Amino acid sequence: MRRAVVIGATGQIGRVAVGALARDGWEVTALSRGGGRDEGWPGDVRVARADREDTAALAEVVGDDCDVLVDMVAYGPGHARQLTSLADRVGSAVVISSVSVYEDDKGRSFDTQGEPDGFPEYPLPIAEDQRTVRPGDASYSTRKAGLEHELLAAGDALPTTLLRAGAVHGPHCMTPRELYFVKRNLDGRPRRILPYRGESRFHPASVHTIAELIRLSAARPGTRALNAVDPDAPTVAEIARAIDTVMGVEREDVLVDGPPPAPTVGDTPWTVPVPVVCDMGAAERELGYRPVVRYAETLPDTVAWIERQLAGRDWREAYPKMFRTYGDLFDYAAEDAFLDTLGA
Repeated sequence: MRRAVVIGATGQIGRVAVGALARDGWEVTALSRGGGRDEGWPGDVRVARADREDTAALAEVVGDDCDVLVDMVAYGPGHARQLTSLADRVGSAVVISSVSVYEDDKGRSFDTQGEPDGFPEYPLPIAEDQRTVRPGDASYSTRKAGLEHELLAAGDALPTTLLRAGAVHGPHCMTPRELYFVKRNLDGRPRRILPYRGESRFHPASVHTIAELIRLSAARPGTRALNAVDPDAPTVAEIARAIDTVMGVEREDVLVDGPPPAPTVGDTPWTVPVPVVCDMGAAERELGYRPVVRYAETLPDTVAWIERQLAGRDWREAYPKMFRTYGDLFDYAAEDAFLDTLGA
């Protein structure tokens, strides 16, 4: 039987990927710091406890007969070198990267978006041959680029598929973008402010989409970087309405021309001045990938998870990483002040 080891198995993507591999006939060892088990996994999934920073412990779990090593949490050149040090034990690897590695033809990337005219204008859609940021330690994007650079260079020793994930969504997310609209609906906010007329598009990636790409990559080893996004890239207004439908509410969109009118007014986690949409043609050609789920189909589980996490708690307690990443997403006083100016 083919054997797979999944690092970060109890994370948002790992939970689904372990199940997908196990149901596809793989003997799966689910590795995490806590050694936990997801209730949705088949009973024959093995669990192991280790810190991925401990290379000796990781090597012990991998053993000498690992056909594919799947890494959800690799980050930076150091982790790449850790993986390649296990090349004599592993047949191939599948590693999660990010679309944030891309830069446009003027050298702009997500790292420059806070600068004047700094938001990247990518081709529509973005293909995998689009240039990427220079590897380095300066940011999440440059460290992911460093991870990619090291692993692609070592492809002869360890064939690795890098999956460049978009805006990941699904249960167990520590920074769910859907929280922005779910909490507003729970709080009974009748109107929401959408900059760029609600037309922003930041390509989402379901955990089910990524798990399917992991399953296919494991069965077809190779050295490559592939986009990992859903078949559809809805606008932020379409996302908001889809969440309304799941929650059984109707809300009014206040569409604003141009950027958010204030730092805490209308700046949703999907709000971008130009589309960020990726091409999935390479995955279709190289892996035989076909879409398994569309964005709106996944929302009931995501919304239910967020509602459970919020029950009886301040959102900053339920999602501290979300607060650290995005700041105050629910400055209702500032929103109402802006809405009052429209009424005037």
